Amino acid sequence: MEWTDFSVKFWGVRGSIACPGPSTVRYGGNTSCLEVMCGDRRLIFDGGTGLRTLGQTMMGQNPCDVDLLLTHTHFDHVCGLPFFAPFYIPGNKIRLWAGHLDAELGVEKVIHDMMIAPLFPVPPGAFQAEVSYNDFECGTTLTLGDGVSVRTCALNHPNRATGYRVDFEGRSLCYITDTEHVEGERDAAIVKLIQDADLVIYDSTFTDAEYSKFKGYGHSTWEEGVRLADEAHVKTLVLFHHDPSHDDDFMDQVAKDAETSRPGTLVAREGDTLLP
Repeated sequence: MEWTDFSVKFWGVRGSIACPGPSTVRYGGNTSCLEVMCGDRRLIFDGGTGLRTLGQTMMGQNPCDVDLLLTHTHFDHVCGLPFFAPFYIPGNKIRLWAGHLDAELGVEKVIHDMMIAPLFPVPPGAFQAEVSYNDFECGTTLTLGDGVSVRTCALNHPNRATGYRVDFEGRSLCYITDTEHVEGERDAAIVKLIQDADLVIYDSTFTDAEYSKFKGYGHSTWEEGVRLADEAHVKTLVLFHHDPSHDDDFMDQVAKDAETSRPGTLVAREGDTLLP
């Protein structure tokens, strides 16, 4: 199998709220959504506004069989779910996964409560696809079949969140977003999860210079991503979850600074496809 059979495409790279407009056209304005292809197996990470466009591209591929894994259920990461067209097509199979919720508040209830009046007019009962809801405990390894293994760990975020590592055919991709670091320390759980990974996508909402104003918000900096990547001997770091106030010019400067700090570091752009 060639490495081109393992890829990640960015359908949404922003955090907090979608921010489309002339100042964000180069990096994109949709919120978090990734499509990971492992051979013929499709994994989707997070259901932000970028999920809608991904779903439209999948409409000519029915029936589809998809695992949709959520880091957490804050609104910017799930607001695209009601608009994911494959949910409404009979014959499709979609498995939703979440590892951050308490036993009494599983992912099925969270999605149901989000999609009922007065918040939304169409409930999950309108789904025509075969949808399953799967809660797991952070730290669990998910064996999804077809040689795809997904390791998980807990992240430091309000209401909790999950970090993911996908291992496939000897290559690895990690998705670590919505986590806050402790200054001067590396998160041991994250270091362990991303150790020697080929590609790590990391929450780079702020810069170190901005961070003091946003402590407690549950987010990290691109510089901390560099420090983690260096400690864990990561091959390629990808900066992600861009703050909506950071326009294209700001992100261009982040890209330059990150390249100087750790050559080869990339800034996620909506529409880009990368190979681990």
